[in-house]
Amino acid sequence: MPRWLPGLGLAAAAAALAFALSAAVPAIPWLTACVALGMVLAQIPALRPALSGVFKPGLALSSRRLLRIGIVLLGLKLSLVDIVALGWLAILGICLIVLLTFGLTLGLGRLLGLPGNQPILIAAGFSICGASAVGAMSAVTRSKESEAATPIALVTLCGTLAIFILPVLRVPLGLSDMEFGSWVGLSVHDVGQVVATAQIAGPTALAAAVVFKLTRVLTLAPMVALVGAVERRKARAGLRAGAADTPPAARPPIVPLFIVGFLAAVLVRTLVPLPDGALLAANELQTVLLAVALVALGTGIRVSELARTGGRALVVGLVSWAFIAGAALVAVSVLRL
Repeated sequence: MPRWLPGLGLAAAAAALAFALSAAVPAIPWLTACVALGMVLAQIPALRPALSGVFKPGLALSSRRLLRIGIVLLGLKLSLVDIVALGWLAILGICLIVLLTFGLTLGLGRLLGLPGNQPILIAAGFSICGASAVGAMSAVTRSKESEAATPIALVTLCGTLAIFILPVLRVPLGLSDMEFGSWVGLSVHDVGQVVATAQIAGPTALAAAVVFKLTRVLTLAPMVALVGAVERRKARAGLRAGAADTPPAARPPIVPLFIVGFLAAVLVRTLVPLPDGALLAANELQTVLLAVALVALGTGIRVSELARTGGRALVVGLVSWAFIAGAALVAVSVLRL
């Protein structure tokens, strides 16, 4: 029996249970339920030895390889034609919001002394596309699984809160269906959370939210490339300084292979008239892969450790969430994106 089979089976079974929970309570997105269920498994003392033992190879495969394949397939949701149709002002506004949120979150995380790569992982998760962005940045920065645990927990928490809070604010803010959908797409983290939040206001809001959200997702590739270039420069500087622990093979790629695949999938969706059945199948497969991967990532989150060390990270996450929601609201209300 392959060493990875028990852990993969555990993650798949938990993802299936999360799907049943989401079907019973539609307000809970499937992918959010997957992270939450993985976290629950990680808190069971009797299960922890197995999670770090027999289940570890399969959970590692799920949280890395399956996540990356899911990110590649995510590109098939993006058509450059739909993005161009937004207009240059909207595209510029989206890029500006992503950059400002990323910079603010990264700076605040470093100011508050968050350990390791946590600042950049939180910045990616909150500014771009939630857990998928955290996974992509983890790959290019060679982050430990423990460093990704807190950012994933934070984007799950704040994205879940958005599902319940943003619709309540819609009427007092006087937002139309289109404006509400644009706001949600510009500010909520994971795609599933965007859909769960926007669908409350109807199909017009949902359509706007998905287009704006997927345009934000497209910024993942250049942001990962930028971070990859910075990491390689640091690695070269370490070699010049005679750092023995930074061999040439340890230099991170400027653009990981799965990000190249993501961009290729975007081009395929834009240039090739794919049948609806193929797109539907790719979408279902992508969601399943991310579901299993997020269960595996959730098993690395220890609530007891978050309680001891996560206070500063929580502050960073909440400030980042408030900032991107406020910036998106200004863009929608003032600039009429």
